[in-house]
This record gives sequence, C-alpha cells and structure tokens, in this order.
Amino acid sequence: MSRVLVLFAHPGQRHSKVNLAMAKAANSVADVTFADLYGEYPTFGINIDVEQARLLAHDIIVFQFPLYWYSTPSLLKEWQDLVLEYGFAYGPGGDKLKGKRFLAVITTGGRPAAYDATVNQMHGLRTLLSPLQRSMEVCGMTFLSPFVLFGAIDANTDGRAPLHVLAYRSLLEALRDDTIDTGARSHGDFLKYDFIPMGKETGA
Repeated sequence: MSRVLVLFAHPGQRHSKVNLAMAKAANSVADVTFADLYGEYPTFGINIDVEQARLLAHDIIVFQFPLYWYSTPSLLKEWQDLVLEYGFAYGPGGDKLKGKRFLAVITTGGRPAAYDATVNQMHGLRTLLSPLQRSMEVCGMTFLSPFVLFGAIDANTDGRAPLHVLAYRSLLEALRDDTIDTGARSHGDFLKYDFIPMGKETGA
C-alpha cells in the first residue's frame, strides 16, 4: 500500500459546486490522510515543521483545488513557498521528497474549450500547470497526469458531479492500494473520471 496525503485548498468553500463533496469523499477513504489547509490555516500561519513531517510520512501527495485565475489558490502557493524549503525539497541535501508521486486534482469553472491550447493562443491547461509541474520535478517527485473536472459550475445540473466524486474516491483507493497505473490510464493530458474503475457500490 502507498500512503496518500490529500491537501485540500478552497478559499471560497461556501460557493463550492463540487469540491466540498470531493473533499468529504477523500476524507472518508480509509488510510488516506486528508487536510483542509484553509480550515487549518485561516490566517495563513502555516506550520512548516508539521507540513514537512506530513510530506515525509506519505508516498503520494495530492493537491485538490479549484483553479483560480489560472493558478492555485493563494494559500496553496504560500504553502509551496514556505514548506518546499531549500535544503529540504531541493538544493544541497534537499532530497527529502525524491521518489514521491504528485497528483493535482483540479476543478475549473470553464468548459474544456476555455483551456484548449488550439484556440487560446497555446494557453492550454497543461501549459498553465507547467510551473506546478516543474516545481514538483525539481523536488524529485513524479508529476502524474492531473485529474480534472472542467465546467464544474454546471456539473451538478448535468449529472457529472456525482460521477466525478465517485471516480475521485475510486482513484484515491487505487492509488492507496497500488492497483492503478496512472500513466497508462491517462486520457490525453489528463485523467478522466470515466477512465477510473468504479467499485460495485457505484452501480457500475
């Protein structure tokens, strides 16, 4: 089994369309560690020692967040700036995260066309995520294909939200149990919810 850590960062949870349901699902998965960063650090007073200890204790690090202005929410960026320290995550002696895997779990308000590189001057979502990917690679981690829900604002009305939540739970369980090859299961640049195997309890 792999030890999975989910770091959830959503600054506007009362407006959440899907992320809160996803967070509840993640928090209910046995042997997966879940942390609500905005709940723990409402004034941004990040405890670096606690966060680094969490990283050391896990094999797979998951960032779950809504895309805000083509980037991570501000607390998650602050977390990266403070926790991924020189000498810990990179630089001389900074090999503490080497060999771990990283997964970005993202929701966007816009539909896929809004993040299509062929129609948006090459500003596709994977390009927008390149700073995050490069940061994790510098830390020695493997950047897995992101798990993305596009058009989250409409996901409850068109029926995608419950399927995505179930798929997210299945994905976390598979990562925990080492029963999924995330590279082989990627569809294009992203993992898609309909490519994640569902358990019997989902009706699949």
